[in-house]
Formats: sequence, structure tokens, C-alpha cells
Amino acid sequence: MSEAIQQFLRGSKLKGNMQAFQIEEIWEQLMGKTISKYTDKIQIVNHTLFITTTVAALKNELMYQRDKIRQKVNEALKENLIRDVVIQ
Repeated sequence: MSEAIQQFLRGSKLKGNMQAFQIEEIWEQLMGKTISKYTDKIQIVNHTLFITTTVAALKNELMYQRDKIRQKVNEALKENLIRDVVIQ
């Protein structure tokens, strides 16, 4: 049953929505409580992870960690989905 659902999602447009939901669920585990607390919005659009925060210091720190964030998210999703990270 699980394999059938996975196959359906691979060919469906729902897959992107499911992965976006997954990233919101595991964001705290990936980045820690502090970063998670001050992150306002996380979304995946066309292989780009958009991270929104109003904290200038956090924005600056995340800019330096973009490659590391991309790697962590791709590992968590078990797929090379994220090609770029944009901090807003």
C-alpha cells in the first residue's frame, strides 16, 4: 500500500505539496528551535526553498548557510528536490 501511494505521488502534482508540508513538519528538527521559532514562512516553489523571516540577524545567518540548508532539506526529503534557497 505504501509503495502504491509513493508511485502515485511521483507522477502527481500533489508531490510538491506533500514535500512542502513535510519540510514544515521537520523544519525544527533540521534547523533547531531558535531558527524555527523566528521563521515566519517556508515554501517550495519550482525547486526553490523560500524562507521568510523578519529578524535581520537570522536573515544574515541563513544567507551564509544556504548550501548547508539545501543539503539538509534534500537529505530529509530523500531526494534532490531543492536547487536553490532564497531568504526573504
